[in-house]
Amino acid sequence: MIMTLREIITRETGWKLLSLALAVAIWVTVNPLSQGPAKANVNPLPGVDTRTFTNLPVLVMSGAADVREVKVAPDAVTVTVSGKPEMITAMTGQEILVIVNLTGIEAASGLRKRVEITVPPGVAFISAEPSQVNVTVPPKSD
Repeated sequence: MIMTLREIITRETGWKLLSLALAVAIWVTVNPLSQGPAKANVNPLPGVDTRTFTNLPVLVMSGAADVREVKVAPDAVTVTVSGKPEMITAMTGQEILVIVNLTGIEAASGLRKRVEITVPPGVAFISAEPSQVNVTVPPKSD
């Protein structure tokens, strides 16, 4: 039996409306944008602090023999971490490594690469802004 489009749409309308209402309710519950503006440095976990480090330099990782002048823009990022209050308070920006891995890249212009963040043990990485940087790798001059 072949059903028309009208029959497909109007059949089981009650169940379809219930499903739609449940889907909207779930989306509103889990969507962070529907929960109002985010509050900076508010952590719901007791005994855990959050801290933001600004202007951390982006380090370029490439082959040992590769001595080309690589350009990274922006050359600094902002990193947010969390952990035990005594660790977060004593932490310095030098303990966080922001790396762009260019191993195996011969030449590139306008390349976007994700930054890799390394934090000390016991500290959790939360976010990096920006999470990607623009990279220009000049061709090798032999």
